[in-house]
Amino acid sequence: MTDKDIEQTDERGADPGPWWADLGTWGAVALIAVGALAAAWVYLRLPGTPEELAAGYYQAARIIAIGSVIVGCTLLGRRRDRTAAAEETKEPEGA
Repeated sequence: MTDKDIEQTDERGADPGPWWADLGTWGAVALIAVGALAAAWVYLRLPGTPEELAAGYYQAARIIAIGSVIVGCTLLGRRRDRTAAAEETKEPEGA
């Protein structure tokens, strides 16, 4: 029996990562909007607002921060890809 005949599986399973890892740019923009809506909800003290207002603002700020980081990473990644593609076209062929 060779190594090709044996199917190797990882019993531990693959870690899917955090819930926000696959949101993309528009998902991150939606997170920022939801965070702003949550902050406005706390500011207006609508039903469901925690008694301690700082806790509500903290949760809203966390949502906005996650969205901002995702948008920033996505935009930097696109810029890096665009720069790498431009450098590949500038290299002379047959080197």
